[in-house]
Amino acid sequence: MPGENLTRDEAQERAALLSVDGYEVSLDLRSALGDIEAEPRTFRSVTTIRFRCAEPGATSFADLLAPSVTAVSLNGKDLDPGEVFDGSRIRLDDLRADNELVVDAQCAYSRTGEGMHRFVDPEDGEVYLYTQYEPADSRRVFANFEQPDLKAPFRSEVRAPEEWTVWSNGVGELVDGVWKFAETKPISTYITAFAAGPYHYVTDSYTRTFDDGTTLEIPLGAMCRKGLAPHFDSDDVFLVTKQGLDFFHDHFDFPYPFGKYDQAFVPEYNLGAMENPGLVTFREEFIFRGKVTQASYEGRANVILHEMAHMWFGDLVTMEWWDDLWLKESFADFMGAFALVGATRFENGWITFANRRKAWAYRADQLPSTHPITADIRDLQDAKLNFDGITYAKGASVLKQLVAYVGQDAFLEGARRYFKRNAYGNTRLGDLLSALEETSGRDLATWSRAWLQTAGVNSLTPQVILSAEGRITELAVLQEAPESHPELRPHRVAVGLYRREGADGSLVRYARAEVDVVGPRTVVEELVGADAPELVLVNDDDLTYCKIRFDENSLATLRERLGDITDPLARALCWSALWNLTRDALMPARDFVGLVLRFAGRESDIGVLQMLHAWAHSALVHYAAPDWRAEGGRLLAQGALKELRLAEPGSQHQLTWARFFATVASDQADLQLLLHLIEGTAKVDGLDVDQELRWAFLEPLAAHGVADESLLAAELARDDTASGKRHQVRCLAARPSAAVKAQAWAQVVESDALSNALVEATIAGFAQPAQRELLAPYAAKYFAAIERVWAERSIQIAMDVVKGLFPSLRDSQETLDATDAWLTAHEDAAPALRRLVLEARDDLARTLRGQACDTAAGS
Repeated sequence: MPGENLTRDEAQERAALLSVDGYEVSLDLRSALGDIEAEPRTFRSVTTIRFRCAEPGATSFADLLAPSVTAVSLNGKDLDPGEVFDGSRIRLDDLRADNELVVDAQCAYSRTGEGMHRFVDPEDGEVYLYTQYEPADSRRVFANFEQPDLKAPFRSEVRAPEEWTVWSNGVGELVDGVWKFAETKPISTYITAFAAGPYHYVTDSYTRTFDDGTTLEIPLGAMCRKGLAPHFDSDDVFLVTKQGLDFFHDHFDFPYPFGKYDQAFVPEYNLGAMENPGLVTFREEFIFRGKVTQASYEGRANVILHEMAHMWFGDLVTMEWWDDLWLKESFADFMGAFALVGATRFENGWITFANRRKAWAYRADQLPSTHPITADIRDLQDAKLNFDGITYAKGASVLKQLVAYVGQDAFLEGARRYFKRNAYGNTRLGDLLSALEETSGRDLATWSRAWLQTAGVNSLTPQVILSAEGRITELAVLQEAPESHPELRPHRVAVGLYRREGADGSLVRYARAEVDVVGPRTVVEELVGADAPELVLVNDDDLTYCKIRFDENSLATLRERLGDITDPLARALCWSALWNLTRDALMPARDFVGLVLRFAGRESDIGVLQMLHAWAHSALVHYAAPDWRAEGGRLLAQGALKELRLAEPGSQHQLTWARFFATVASDQADLQLLLHLIEGTAKVDGLDVDQELRWAFLEPLAAHGVADESLLAAELARDDTASGKRHQVRCLAARPSAAVKAQAWAQVVESDALSNALVEATIAGFAQPAQRELLAPYAAKYFAAIERVWAERSIQIAMDVVKGLFPSLRDSQETLDATDAWLTAHEDAAPALRRLVLEARDDLARTLRGQACDTAAGS
């Protein structure tokens, strides 16, 4: 539908023409109950918009994605819906200076997680609703002007089944059977929100007295499905929430502006979370049904704080258009980690940031689709795809570099001025930079051009020259950039020197210097004369965003003594650098696997350990020589089982090694051990095989033909919940059968009957590394289907299919050639679709280079 994909030019033209004074939205959700007999099931949505037009007599449009429109009235005149509504837009002719638009529509409930999502809990049959809009799906729920710079106050009311509670952005009350919500401050359409249903709801409150004597009280709420209530640790959610509110009030000097603070953990959620003011939504997997490690609690806390930071960066002050998406996402990602370390029990949050978030950024920044942090977003499809590792993790990394560059105090004072000047408004890049220039005294134009307006990642390598006496006569940092993105950037880095000390031979830092790296070679004068190091760590303390490389001596030290590095952040940075070497085909995959086998058992940080497991598995599946995979898998399974048995009983390390063992288990003895652990006929002292761990063990059993359909059905009967259903669907699709693969493919590609969560589960089960030959026929089918899928399905489902079903396990030159052939034959395909295929093609080419490197090492 041409009008569905709003362009930047159209949005700019409409923003110049219109100003919105307010919305009144009335929804009737009583139709949500009962079995679905026909699609689409709809609800009534009546919207009144009051707006002004700078050019009376002009024509514009409102946005609405709905099956039908009952009535449209503009300035008291009834319009023919058949003439003015085309399925995505309502044409508005002959506008006045002041206008009132009333739209009465039948909007559709969603099963894709977009718009008004309707979920039926298989456990008890209860129906739950919630909304998800970013970047442009509020138009699936009510008529509006769907762009971030047309902010307005919202008034809402909802009719719902009498046993339900309804929530929205403002405080609500039930009046004569109707839920009425307080008017919001001016906000963008994409952060309006509703949740409705028999949710389990817990309350608390936050109070803050400021230096001027004023007191702010914020009602707090947290909710989830009734079936998850026994697992809901709301006390910890509220603890982190209060710590975050204190932290941001301390640093932002602008009181939380949106009244209440509800947090809804909802089913079948496409994202991690969404920053709707007053009603933040999260995926319900953040409620843990089984035992998890501290890394999971840290991850949840980080997301809570990320969304809270958005209340200022994004909700209070919003970017004009999605080009400046980084103005909210990069800041929230940085502030989430900043607050995590500064306000909560998770004091090692920067280690997780360096190890996990930056890995996402490094990958995204080396794809052909990489883009500057301030991106060129032509339309809504571009915007949807730019919620990526550049906008989030690279942007946050660059902000960390900016803090080191201008100083923390100047950075925060600039943010405070930015909030006060632009409250409830919209901004561009220059608005923030001007505030930071004032507070730091630095000219940020050059910094911005280098860091925000160019793409690609630099590599920093130490160059060490020693005297005959074993002292440094010169130490330089060499900076390189790829040919495709040749920008050499200014980096504020710390260079650390490490050597063995003490009876245990620990590798410790004995010298450190901070330096501004500029150009291709920078000499670090402060370290001249220091004793010869065994390890030089460029970007020690992780101040900048770069790929770390090593000189030959340092790399040799890591191969032999990586586990002896005592500082956990330095160790995590070294692991990350070694993984980048592996991805870049500069280190054979088998060498990386060997380092994990040798040193991962000594890793104290549980989040780093989990990342090492993921990287080792990826090295085996993608980058290892095909004829070494079986041997590598056997070695990893042996190592994992050894560490599982050595781990402290009941510890999070034991749980982490158990999950990794299940991931790499493939021979019959290992698979039988997993089966016996599920049956209770085998035990590992201290390992509690709870329901979530049972499912983790069942997937490899299903993939290797040990767990059949009857065993999986019995497990679902044991765990007949929404979570259990998702696990079962994934395991069913994992079975090694041509008929199973054909059925899974048909369910996802040829039908839209599955919900978004079950599409995701089916795709996850479909592609099993041990089933390469079984999956071979689907390479051709993939390229034949994706353009049709993109045209017919919602963008979220289409993205899941295009990314998830790319034949990456058919890792051959033949598949690469087929990908190139599709791209050549479909130059006019939707740019967002081509981007996804180009990204997958790049990953495949990287896979083949890695395999060639590993093959050479084994020959």
